[in-house]
Amino acid sequence: MRKEAEERRNEILDVADKLFGQKGFDGTSTNEILEKVGIARGTLYYHFKSKEDIMDALIERYTVQILESAKKIAADKNVSVYERIIGVVMALNISDGNGKEVIEHMHKPQNALMHQKIQKVIVNEVPPVLTGVIREGIEQGLFHTPYPYECMEMIVAYTNTVFDDAMVNLTNDEFAGRVQALIFNVERLLGVESGSLMHMMRMFDNGKEGS
Repeated sequence: MRKEAEERRNEILDVADKLFGQKGFDGTSTNEILEKVGIARGTLYYHFKSKEDIMDALIERYTVQILESAKKIAADKNVSVYERIIGVVMALNISDGNGKEVIEHMHKPQNALMHQKIQKVIVNEVPPVLTGVIREGIEQGLFHTPYPYECMEMIVAYTNTVFDDAMVNLTNDEFAGRVQALIFNVERLLGVESGSLMHMMRMFDNGKEGS
């Protein structure tokens, strides 16, 4: 049966995502993808030029998914402001499961342009999501800052750079120190008492593995 182009494309991506997670990107061949999906090589190449093209499409799909998830968490008024902030940040972590292959692929030198594209999306799209939550916190008297968006922009830009292994190589001790310094400074940016945001340390419970 002929399937709609978008449905077939997503089927290829689903299979590739699973295989990349099980066998790794380099350990998966296009033949294996063809066999699992049950399509001819020409059909695959109609949708994707190469295995690298499939991975790029997966990266783009992951980006859309995590942003949608972050927005959904931020909009849930049944959850406290603090919990929503943690939830939004955690939604950006795709280092578990199949996402590990996506991150490894993205960090390869030949994929620098794709990496830059993802960084640009995060720096531009995530601060507005967090800003809405921070403004709620200001209305509730939890935070005290005249610059909610700028605060979130600074935090996202910092975490998206310093906690990116492709940008800065940190030992476990250095990573822990950066996390403590980050929370120390976030408390000051948001105008809250020292130590009041230390419970947010659990965002980094996975250490460098989850960065």
